[in-house]
Amino acid sequence: MPDAAISLAADTVLSHGFGGPYDAAIVTGTALGLVAGKLEDRLSLAYSEIPGFPSPGVTGHGGTLHAGRLSGRRVLVFEGRSHAYETGDAAVMKVPLGVAKALGVPLLLLTNAAGSLVAQAGPGSLVALSDHINLSGLNPLIGETGDDRFIPMVGAYDAAARKTLHEAAQDCGIPLHEGVYAWFSGPSFETPAEIRMAGRLGADLVGMSTVPEAILARFFGLKVAAISVVTNFAAGIGDGDPHHDETKRAAAAAAFDLARLIDGFVARL
Repeated sequence: MPDAAISLAADTVLSHGFGGPYDAAIVTGTALGLVAGKLEDRLSLAYSEIPGFPSPGVTGHGGTLHAGRLSGRRVLVFEGRSHAYETGDAAVMKVPLGVAKALGVPLLLLTNAAGSLVAQAGPGSLVALSDHINLSGLNPLIGETGDDRFIPMVGAYDAAARKTLHEAAQDCGIPLHEGVYAWFSGPSFETPAEIRMAGRLGADLVGMSTVPEAILARFFGLKVAAISVVTNFAAGIGDGDPHHDETKRAAAAAAFDLARLIDGFVARL
């Protein structure tokens, strides 16, 4: 049975002209909403007008759903997200991603601002995610019923989509790294000891989002790709001592390259 909240939200956006088909949906992270402004034939609707959609409470995150054409492809753009640390609910983005599924979106591209644990990917770098480590103790599927909740996570970040990201980056002349993202619940930044632990477990990046959305997307049967914008070195890495203002400034500075990469990626879908 479809989720009633998702059905209501989907009916609402359809009544505002958001019918498909779509080639992809994009979720923008902190200060990374530039791509929404590049849409042609853009249609926009505030999250506050869609039943069940969250109200992002973090500066640097909008709260608007957009539809339009990007590089000749029709896309949905979720400008801004809500985080688990805002309410304690890891499934806070369930309804928006369920709407993407209901509208026939085949692929979800997630973006985020992240801290780096590796010297090669310093502030301003773009990193395609190859896998993740959930260090939060949370899961957006807690409380779901039925066997569908037992989703496999091998290959959660689609290899073909990641290859397309690298091809687009090469054509754009943008260096694109690849790495594993560790999800901490936040909202406090990680301690140097936590970062040392994450590095020993195999993490290249740390952040406070993306992982629950990737899990939900796989639950809904969507393919997933993800890009981190490195805004700082993580705590204890070099002079890493992250602050939210630093995150917003660095993300905004890298947003142009991210938007160009997304253009190139979407054009190849």
